[in-house]
Formats: sequence, C-alpha cells, structure tokens
Amino acid sequence: MSIIGSNILAGASGQGGGYTIENSLRFRSSASAYLSRTPASAGNRKTWTWSGWVKRGSVTTRTALFGFGSQGTVYINSTPADIEIVAGGGTSIYLVTRALYRDPSAWYHIVIAFDTTQATAANRVKLYVNGVQVTSFSSSTYPSQNFNTDWNNTVAQYIGARGDDGLSAYWDGYMTEVHNIDGQALDASAFGEYNEDTGVWQPAAYEGTYGTNGFYLPFSDATTTTTLAADSSGNGNDWTPNGISLTAGVTYDSMTDTPTIYADGGNYAVLNPLSLGSTVTLSNANLTMTEVGAFVTTVSSIGVTSGKWYAEMTVGSNTYAGTCGIAKLGYSPTSRLGFQANTWAYNSDGGLYYNSTQLTPTQAGFTTGDVIGIELDVDNLTIKFYKNNTLQTQFYTAANSGLTAGEFYFATGHINSTSNWNFGQRPFAYTPPTGFLPLHTGNLPDSAIVDGSEYFDVLTYTGNGTGQSITGLEFQPDFVWGKSRTNVRNHNLYDSVRGAGNMLLTNGTTQELTGGELTGFNTDGFTLGSNVYQLNASGDSMVAWNWKAGTAFSNDAGTNGATIASVGSVNQDAGFSIVTYTGNSTSGATVAHSLGAEPKMVIVKARGTPNGIARSWFVYHGELGGTKFIYLDQALRDQTGSTVWNNTNPSSTVFTLGNENSVNQSTYDYVAYCFAEVEGYSKFGSYTGNGSSDGTFVYLGFRPAYLLTKRSDSAGGWHLFDSTRGAYNPDDPYLYPHLANKEYGGVDTYDLLSNGFKNTRAGVDQNASGGTYIYMAFAENPFKNSLAR
Repeated sequence: MSIIGSNILAGASGQGGGYTIENSLRFRSSASAYLSRTPASAGNRKTWTWSGWVKRGSVTTRTALFGFGSQGTVYINSTPADIEIVAGGGTSIYLVTRALYRDPSAWYHIVIAFDTTQATAANRVKLYVNGVQVTSFSSSTYPSQNFNTDWNNTVAQYIGARGDDGLSAYWDGYMTEVHNIDGQALDASAFGEYNEDTGVWQPAAYEGTYGTNGFYLPFSDATTTTTLAADSSGNGNDWTPNGISLTAGVTYDSMTDTPTIYADGGNYAVLNPLSLGSTVTLSNANLTMTEVGAFVTTVSSIGVTSGKWYAEMTVGSNTYAGTCGIAKLGYSPTSRLGFQANTWAYNSDGGLYYNSTQLTPTQAGFTTGDVIGIELDVDNLTIKFYKNNTLQTQFYTAANSGLTAGEFYFATGHINSTSNWNFGQRPFAYTPPTGFLPLHTGNLPDSAIVDGSEYFDVLTYTGNGTGQSITGLEFQPDFVWGKSRTNVRNHNLYDSVRGAGNMLLTNGTTQELTGGELTGFNTDGFTLGSNVYQLNASGDSMVAWNWKAGTAFSNDAGTNGATIASVGSVNQDAGFSIVTYTGNSTSGATVAHSLGAEPKMVIVKARGTPNGIARSWFVYHGELGGTKFIYLDQALRDQTGSTVWNNTNPSSTVFTLGNENSVNQSTYDYVAYCFAEVEGYSKFGSYTGNGSSDGTFVYLGFRPAYLLTKRSDSAGGWHLFDSTRGAYNPDDPYLYPHLANKEYGGVDTYDLLSNGFKNTRAGVDQNASGGTYIYMAFAENPFKNSLAR
C-alpha cells in the first residue's frame, strides 16, 4: 500500500489534518534482522541528517538504530534507556542523553543532524526527539571541526544493527519514514509539525532534496522483501534486507503499526513489557511471549472500556500449559491467568477458568501451531474463543462468570510455553467476526478532550518580589495551586469562587488568608502582587498548576437533591467544579457539585471558623470509598469514620457529609474541589506496589501532565509530579503537598509514559511491596494521539 502523497487526516476525529503513514517494518532481533548497503561513491561525510519514526520492542537490551563502517552507531540502550551516538573511532564523537527513552507503547520521532563544519562544537551534532532538540547530555564529546564520519562513506552502512565490531545490537521494534539527507543538516521541522488541534508532534512530508547517498524508506511495497527495502527518493539507493520475512504468519514483518491514525490503522497494541512477571521475556517487537518457570499474566499495551475487539494468539510451543484470554484492571502480572480475580482464560487443555472456577463443558484443547481467536465484546460483556476459526460452544458472560463493566486487556499466561500475538498489525489468519475491530489507536473512541492543555496546564516562572503577570495558558484559570521549587515555602491555593487574594495552604491547617499575592485571574494566566505569602518570592523558581472551571452555578437547599445551599464554578467537560457552602452540623447533609457525573475525588477545607480553630484538609477518593477519608495536609494513612462522608459515596448530583467539624460544622464556611473522571483526560485510581525498581505500571489511557500519589494503607507522604518540571524521564522532580519543603529530585521515581506511568524506584512512599497507593492524574493528551515519552 503506497503512502506517497497520502493526505488522509490524522489525529482524533481527524483534528488538524496531516501527512499519513500506513506502513512500518518490524525488525526481529531473534532473526538478526537488519538492512545493509555499501555506497558506490562517497557523499558528504561532514554534513548529513538521519530521520526516522521508531517504536521500541525490547527495552531490556541495547539496540542500534543505524550503524556505519567501523566507526559509528546510534543506539537506544536498555539500562539506562538513553540515546547514545558514537560516530568516530574510539570515543572521538560520543553523546549520551540524560533523558531515558523506555516507552514501548507508542512512537518516537528521532532526528540526528551532523555538520562538523560548524565553528561551535555543540552545533556539530544535534539530536531531536519528537520535534524538540535535546540539549542535556550525561556525556558529550563533540567532533573536531571538519571531521569526516563514515556515514555516506563507501563502507558498509546498516539500519537496525551495529556494524563497527561485527554485526550485533540488532534493533527489536518498528521503523518507518526513514530519511537520509546527504549534504544538509536539518532540524526536525523538515520532517514533522505540531498538530493544530492536539498540539502533538506528527509526521510531515519531506519536500527537499536528498543528495548523492540520500534515501527515503517508507517500507510500503510489500511485493517482496527487496521492494520492501527499496529507496523511494528517486536516487535508487536501495537497501538489502536481512532476516526480514513476508511469509504469512507470525514472522510476517510488513506492519500497519504507524505513528498516524488513518482509515485502517494507527498505533497498534503489543504485549506490554512494562508489566511482566520476572520469568517472562518478550521478543519479536513485543508480539511474542516466552515464559519459563511460573504461571503469570501478561497483557496488551492498550486497555478498553467499550467496543468490540478481536485478536489472535498463535501457539509457539506448549511444553506444559498455554493460556490466553482477557484480564480486567485489578489483575496481577505475577499470578495465573484465570486463577485470579479479574481474569478469564482459555487453557491449552480446553478448560475455561475464571477466578479459579471452571466453566463446563470443557472445550477443544490447543497445541503448537493452533491459532486462537479472541472476541471481546465490552458493550455486551461476553468473551468468546475460536480455535482455527471454529467458534467454541462455551463462552464467558456476565451471568456465568461475573463479568462487569471496567477496563479490559487481551492477556496471555502460561508456563514453559511461547505464544505469538497479533492485534491486527499484520494480516489476521482468519477474518474477524462481523463488527469486531483490531486493537489500535485509530479504533479507540475519541476523547471529549483532545488537548489537555485547554483545561489543565502547568506554568513555571521566576518570582520578582514586586508584581508581574504570569501568562502562557490557553484558558482563564479558576483554580491556581502554586509553590516555590527552590525554597522552603508554603503551597498557595487560589480560586475564582472564593476570589483573588484569598489563599489557602495545603501544608497545614491554617484558615483562609486574605490579601494574598494572586490579585487577578486573566484570560491566559494570573496576576501577582508583591511578595506577601511566597507565591512571588524574588528569585525563586516557581510552579503553578492551573485548572479551568468557568461556568457559575448556584444551588438552593432543596434543589438538585441538596440539603445545603452552594455556589461555585463548574466545567462538566473537564469534570471539575469548585463548590463553596456553609455547614449545618447535620449527618447526611448533601451538597450539589454540578458535575453531572459521580466525583472520584473531593477535597474539602474549612475556610474559616468563628472561634478561629484551624481545620485539616479532608479528601474523599473513589478507591477508598465513603467509609474512609484521608488528610491532604498530613502523611497519615487512610482513616475510617462515618462522621466525614456519612459512609456514603457521592452521586452524580451531590456529595454527602457527616457532622465532622472539618467538613460540616454549623455556620462554618467551606470550599470543596470536586473531580469526576473524563476518559482520556483524567483518572483517579489506585495501584499496588511491588517493591522493585522495575515497579508497577499503571495504565491511564493518556499521557499524564500531572500526577499526585499517596500511600493509603500506611503512613506516607503525598508526592506531586508533572511533565513540565520533569521534562524527560525519569520524571524525578517532586514536591510534597503536605510540606513546605523545596523541590526534591535526582532519584528515579516515575516514568510518565504515552499511556500511563511506571514506578522506577523501590521506595516506601511510592512502591513498597504490597502497599496500596491512590493517585490523581490529568492528561497532556489521550493515548489515541500520544507519542512515546
């Protein structure tokens, strides 16, 4: 399928338009796959540009993007997962990024531009990832002026392998849109652009010249492996494929997995290497699972909450027991599929098992070479299986196996066996059932919010101690939470309902203070006055998290199910409201939140009390439920008590209060910040720690811009992360909402990824083995549109 000249719209619902890519090439390190070419004549060895879109397979081995002669290789490493550029003999050219690139669920755009004629050393090699130039390196040795690299020389060149010390470091993953520009050092804008609606970097057609040894590999002609590696630049600089297969089945390497959404594809699901048991290895670009030693559960990299989906598992080996099926959020990767809660399995012996219970009758068993089709109907809550295109008579339903609505993943789990998966990125062995779709981002439902920065965003700035306007938002904020990063100062909270100048502090029980530094909410930010309460301290590096509400509301007692009158501001699209009310000391009192959906998190603070007694911040979280509460201003574990939420979860119209003075004392004034989930934009959940630096992966369905976590089953501090202060992974700068401490960093904590986040540290506060952690997260972009980070 040719992509040249294609102009199908990209992005959710086609927002923004763009150039579309419909094919990629899979490189299987197990097959020692690579492309090779030796130029007949030398081109420009001083000035050149390599551009390619890549999706990682293995994240545990060092793999090469491309190599040249005996002199150079560009790697993406494993531990750490940095990009390493070695382009001269020895280490005469050696750059290693501080950023770690270990997101295997989406695509990266990588551009490397050489121009050794430049007078300034740092201008001689430039690296761009997803449109942004990388300027921070842990090691940096730049070439001498006018240095001749071996790229474009008359020596062996490789794509997908290292060649300077014998062929090795084979790429395991996907590539597409590979360009070499001989004689020009170009930046990323020659090959990509920002989508005007989503703000996400996306491919653009290259419109320039290529030079003597320039080439363009779209991997679009799958007539033969030779045509698959043919140059489409017009130069005829074709490549020789090695270890690449077009044989139908599990070794077929021409893929429709790409970084753009188009009529028949997008970014496809793979098996998720970030959530594995210790005895599991993934290979063949994360489509093959091998397990030796223990029963486990491994899932797809995309979860779904609605729709009808189809995938196939081809049995590779079945030494002991193979299993496939479905897992639901709440499964454990270290337990057996079908023999734990939230999993439904089809075993190689023909048994159908869920939560250690077997359905009868037993179905046909399967063995090496058999193809098992899995039909997941989330809308009607059924799971069906096909063996070599024959539908098995018994299947899972809500009635016979407790299937309930939630977030589902295709899953595999076995012992001493191998399975090969296909989510539709290569031709299915059999035609999917009518109405059932392959699992890729193009088939995911559109989020109501395609650009999170239109409703939530982070601003960083430097305080000046006098007064200034802080700008940069795409909306007028209604809730601003600010903090000094460089000094011990308070967390300052302002909102448009209480009014500019009225401040609360999360790191204590202090009542509302008047005359604060934030003096106005503007169309693209806020205005600060002189340094009074530390939001504008001179010379301090500051951060402010900003939310949009915007629609005023007023609810009288007796309307909308409320027994207490309230006023506030709401944005139902973003699932956020600010509510102010006066308590009445009545257990079972209700307050309207105006969200139109059930809040998953409610944060309440007494603004002022007649007797001047300070009160704590109380938090409702959906994972704890209405029988429990947790303090925002303290590191204590969750608490049980009926006097806070009256043992009642919020409804789609109201939240319920007990007679606790801190949330509902007669004549006291309160503010509540209420949050409902919006798919693709916000999520409020929990995870269980595993006590390992290879920590728990949490699927969000979006790329997070903000992450707040707290251990709930034991004492532990609140931790606040964002993708603005942590511009690359690991996202280690964090602040404590319950403390005035300055920003901490320098240790791995979380990776913020295209579809969620992952622990990268074994610590009590974030990842104790068996510990329970609640979180609050807001999106940069839904996974449908996200690139790898």
